[in-house]
Amino acid sequence: MTESYSIGVDLGGTNLRIAAYAAGTDFLETVYLPTRLDAGRDRVVRDMCEAIAALSKKNYGGRRLAGVGVGTPGPLELPAGVLRNPPNLHGWDGFQLKSAIESTLGREIEIESDGNLAALAEQKLGAGKTQGIDSLCMLTLGTGVGNGLILDGKIWCGFTGMGGEGGHIIVEPHDGAPCGCGGSGCLEQYASALAVVRLAGELMGTEAPTSSHEVAMLAEEGNKQAIQVFRKVGWSLAIGLTSLINTLNLPLNLIGGGVSEAWDLFAPVMFEELRRRSYVYRLTEPGMREPSRVEPNKTYVQLAELGSTAGLLGACLLPLQAKTTQSESKENTFVA
Repeated sequence: MTESYSIGVDLGGTNLRIAAYAAGTDFLETVYLPTRLDAGRDRVVRDMCEAIAALSKKNYGGRRLAGVGVGTPGPLELPAGVLRNPPNLHGWDGFQLKSAIESTLGREIEIESDGNLAALAEQKLGAGKTQGIDSLCMLTLGTGVGNGLILDGKIWCGFTGMGGEGGHIIVEPHDGAPCGCGGSGCLEQYASALAVVRLAGELMGTEAPTSSHEVAMLAEEGNKQAIQVFRKVGWSLAIGLTSLINTLNLPLNLIGGGVSEAWDLFAPVMFEELRRRSYVYRLTEPGMREPSRVEPNKTYVQLAELGSTAGLLGACLLPLQAKTTQSESKENTFVA
């Protein structure tokens, strides 16, 4: 039987990553490109498709291309693959991304929100696999705050594809910072990389660092204002997690993305506030937060395992997941 491979795309507001993938957590080949937003949506799509086409011409030791998966910032309307006011892709509202890619590429693709794909990868190859858990919730703290939901090993994207927008849970209902979604006080405005920089600027003025990593370094050195920034991150995450845990009651809740590297700076406040606010968490709090094996009927909040590759891995898994689902559907079809 001929082995297969897939191609995944992680469309970000700054970078465009395309990879060929066969199995495990390593890629056969990866292409990194800038996301040329200033050149327009069509140019970004052409850059993406040119890279996909180049990888599709390689058979990687006789492998057959099984499909192409694309991850994009949401909200994303499915199954049409239309973007609806994505806060971090200005000017892309109403863009028929799936159709644009397919017409340029000349083949069908699978498409999903990047948060859901990161969660899919963590369930199949990361923390979910490690702990033997097939249902989880994930928050990705990057340029914005993404959210992914996996139920019984499958992506839960809601009835229009817009499920998993936990980054827009309101954590500051009064005088909250305006958000790109059109609202204000969203979790994204208090726990993302951009939020960390903004909060630091409000406290430090012109002397504030220009990256979340630099703010974290200052906090680790004992800077009181930088420490306060990450206390705010932890407090905000606790409010968002309270809503998710109380509503979904899932066994595993993961925190990933670049800001998660500052875990030790925000996690103590996050757990303290989460314990105070979420009665479901209090009722199901585990004896150990990071056991070698999770206890049944306990709620875990942990760091994600796959790091920055999670979204791209999820995009590579997506067409393979779709084929598995189609096969299962055919097997469960009965003729009267």
